[in-house]
Amino acid sequence: MSTFRRELGLMARYRWWILIGALLGAAAIASNVGLMAVSAYLISKAAIVTNVAAVALAITAVRVLAISRAVLRYLERYATHRATLRILAGMRAWFYAAIEPLAPARLSTIHSGDLLARIVADVDTLEDLYVRVLVPPVVAAVVTLAASLLLGAFDPVLGVALAAFLVVTGVVLPLVSRRLTRGPAGAVVAARADANALLVDQVRGVADLLVLGAGDRHRTRTLAAGRDLDRAAERLAEARGLNAALVALCTGLAGVTVLALAIPLVTGGALDGVVLATIPLAAMASFEAVMPLSQSAQLLDTTSRAATRLFELVDAEPEVVDPPDPAPPPATHGLDISGLRFRYGAAEPWVLDGLDLSIPAGGSLALVGPSGAGKSTLVDLLLRFREYREGTVMIGGRDIRAYRADDVRAMLGVVSQRVHLFNATVRDNLAVADAEATDEEMEEACRVAQLHETIVALPEGYETRIGEDGIRLSGGERQRLAIARAVLKDAPILVLDEATANLDVATERRLLESITRFMAGRTTLVISHRRTVADRVDRVVTLAGGRATEAGRAPARHREAGAGGA
Repeated sequence: MSTFRRELGLMARYRWWILIGALLGAAAIASNVGLMAVSAYLISKAAIVTNVAAVALAITAVRVLAISRAVLRYLERYATHRATLRILAGMRAWFYAAIEPLAPARLSTIHSGDLLARIVADVDTLEDLYVRVLVPPVVAAVVTLAASLLLGAFDPVLGVALAAFLVVTGVVLPLVSRRLTRGPAGAVVAARADANALLVDQVRGVADLLVLGAGDRHRTRTLAAGRDLDRAAERLAEARGLNAALVALCTGLAGVTVLALAIPLVTGGALDGVVLATIPLAAMASFEAVMPLSQSAQLLDTTSRAATRLFELVDAEPEVVDPPDPAPPPATHGLDISGLRFRYGAAEPWVLDGLDLSIPAGGSLALVGPSGAGKSTLVDLLLRFREYREGTVMIGGRDIRAYRADDVRAMLGVVSQRVHLFNATVRDNLAVADAEATDEEMEEACRVAQLHETIVALPEGYETRIGEDGIRLSGGERQRLAIARAVLKDAPILVLDEATANLDVATERRLLESITRFMAGRTTLVISHRRTVADRVDRVVTLAGGRATEAGRAPARHREAGAGGA
């Protein structure tokens, strides 16, 4: 299916709004044509009559047409803008729903700036598809027919002449214009994406760029990208300017031509001289309908290029696909991993190579190993962010590939090394884990995470905004907020991936005491380099070379303390 047909498919649900907008636009221009024609007639007639009654009907018609033109133009703007806002809102929701299953595996290779450009700029570009690509041809067709018939009523030659100029302006010039702007239009979309990507890099990494003395170098790259975008936009503007000049020329020539054809009709007595001024003015007014068509042709390529970039992501196959007949969530939550092998690409080395692990329901295990051993990769596999091809990962006695990915994630409360916090209040960030949680439940979760006292000391307590990605919080506070989220989620399986890495010794000790009580009765996987954390579990396993080896059992006093806390 062509890109344009797919674009039309996205607009199908709004087809009545599109039709209403087109008809209102045509009616507004038709009113303007009528206004110009009747006004010219009124002026000419008024010059030769002495009785106002002779022009009373024309005066009334001018008033009616002037008012109707304004009302119809307002209604047309209202309909088209309302439809445009609905289309953009629906398209953003469609695009987000389409790319959500791609995260994070398929999106990890897409530059964040480029992804932002697709979500914002490319979707906004498709606004033009409705307002400036689909509606204008319909309006032009209706007005061309009506104006040609109007002049044809005076004389068929006048109608044919006007139709010829309208076709040249509305069909030939747009085709030429599209050919001239196809290259620059695509270059604008590509250059804009590159510039946005560099700007995102510069804004997000400004502190590091300054520290490393690379700010000027990166700024030079960004300015160069901006100049590339300006040059592409200038080429596009030149082509559009040339087209606008040609449209104006055709409009003037049409007026002169129909006037020249009408003069012999007046001198020959076939046409009343009082309507002579009506003909060229009505003809020139009708060009308002075909003027946007060149821009429509130009924007067709721009919107097509933007839509292609969106469809590139939408058409990508998710790495993890739900089974056609998913199993219901299990009643128990023991974790069994057998012969698990995974690598990121066919030519890449095995990250996990025959991993075997077993955690009984309610039991706990610590997984330790050097950086790059595959511990965080295992977490991604458990969360169904990535798909494994060999081995099994079982929860409740069934392979997790038999469950819906969302059902698997609902079983897991994960505190990962990569904590993302939203530019919102502390309360809003906690509500991500449970939107229905009460204030008391949030506060209790923060007490378990040893964070409650820190939050109440903030200027607005739980209503304090923490900035983009929690920039107003320290690394340890961000980590404890992530722990509070996991506690609030209250999932049957708890995964702690370096959950205390950013904490001082005293805070870590208090947190471990409270989190050990929370772990009781939950299947718990702890990933850590620190023995203080590993000692809180039933077993310790070392991961190296993609395989696990038993490293020992936690001291009995810690296991008993955890059981007693339950």
